Amino acid sequence: MVRKIMFLVIVLVYVNNGNAILHDYGDALAKSILYYEGQRSGKLPATQRVTWRKDSAICDGRDKGVDLSGGCYDAGDNVKYNFPMAFTITMLAWGVIEHGNSMGTELPHALEAVRWWATDYFLKSTDAAPDIIYAQVGDPNADHNCCQRPEDMDTPRTVYAVTPDKPGSEVTAAALLSNCAFLL
Repeated sequence: MVRKIMFLVIVLVYVNNGNAILHDYGDALAKSILYYEGQRSGKLPATQRVTWRKDSAICDGRDKGVDLSGGCYDAGDNVKYNFPMAFTITMLAWGVIEHGNSMGTELPHALEAVRWWATDYFLKSTDAAPDIIYAQVGDPNADHNCCQRPEDMDTPRTVYAVTPDKPGSEVTAAALLSNCAFLL
């Protein structure tokens, strides 16, 4: 039993030269929210802290007669996938609900991220027509075969939608759930 407890202590506490190193969760939170800002698409707000990132994909959806500018790129590429975006913003919104009073100076940035993704972008992707949910912007095959900044992208900005003829219950549920985040 003592060996198991010692093993747990060693696993849970990293020791460097005899000094325990504590994790700075506030710094991790700040960096993750800053990462979200770096993934923004569209006309960037004046509050954008990642200043080397510029406006991008401001014409998304125009070929379908809808404004799909905004939202965020997925995993460092230039495609906007609503399903993982909905998961990410739902987790962030849940974190704000549960721990917002402990977020300190990061709370306004977290709330802005929720608004940017959930209310601003997801409402655009679901309010354009009563039976259409725009679920993805960008051609993943073309995008994943090149490496370029969003400001410089020249890959197709193909718009994919969920319709009665092309259903997608997962994307529909995710869009509806993430739209609840605007209650923050």
